[in-house]
Amino acid sequence: MNSESSSTPRVTPRLDLIGIVTSDMAASLAFYRRLGLDFAPGSEESPHVETTLPGGLRVAFDTEATIRSFLPDWRPPAGSGRLGLAFHCGTAEGVDAVYEELVAAGYRSEAKPFDAPWGQRYAVVLDPDGNGVDLFA
Repeated sequence: MNSESSSTPRVTPRLDLIGIVTSDMAASLAFYRRLGLDFAPGSEESPHVETTLPGGLRVAFDTEATIRSFLPDWRPPAGSGRLGLAFHCGTAEGVDAVYEELVAAGYRSEAKPFDAPWGQRYAVVLDPDGNGVDLFA
């Protein structure tokens, strides 16, 4: 090992932010507000919005135009997403209630509530951009 690398302190990265690209900021914020995330009033007009969750983890939303401002060739992915967000709903009844509320509000269902083989009550609803959002207890 050379002396330069031995004198450089090791940096341990810490997950600090989950970023979501959205085609419609207002629609995305409305969906995630229904799941308990808090955003400042008027955020719907911003190209970048973020909120801090209990414990310090942040969730951020960027418009497609924002992403293209620094990655001009960026295009939305085709097909199903590769990132899943999961919201704990407390109880099996909580899963059912949150699922029904979201579907009644017009959000698309990917999986109706079911008792999963791993012991959880589970359902999946799609956010306005088609990302799967798991509801579980």
